[in-house]
Amino acid sequence: MSTAPASTEKIRVLIAKPGLDGHDRGAKVVARALRDGGCEVIYTGIRQTPEMIAEAALQEDVDVVGLSILSGAHLELFPRVVDELNKRGIGKDDVLLFCGGIIPEEDSARLATLGFRAVFRPGTNTQDIVKFVYANAKH
Repeated sequence: MSTAPASTEKIRVLIAKPGLDGHDRGAKVVARALRDGGCEVIYTGIRQTPEMIAEAALQEDVDVVGLSILSGAHLELFPRVVDELNKRGIGKDDVLLFCGGIIPEEDSARLATLGFRAVFRPGTNTQDIVKFVYANAKH
């Protein structure tokens, strides 16, 4: 069942897995939920560099970038992704940023300063993610 408004273009969402983390089940579940919710989803696959993610966001002209990580390297990799987006003229006012995975609660404030508007942890209802995207994406 789609939650997309019938008269507007679909929200374009990039879901990416930065770093060497090879586990992508959660990212695929989120991508499917967003697709089923009416978004157009681009999933980059595993082991993406920050440069690859930013370039895909630029080339695909996305409204939303969602990063998934399980490795614990989010405080190293996420700032690099944001830097690469900025180098391509994509700021936090241009795309909605969110992230998910194994991310300690105490890191949420740091991620918010980078522009991440939400952190979704294991057990999050996927419909909450879909609702968040529709409530916050500019398109």
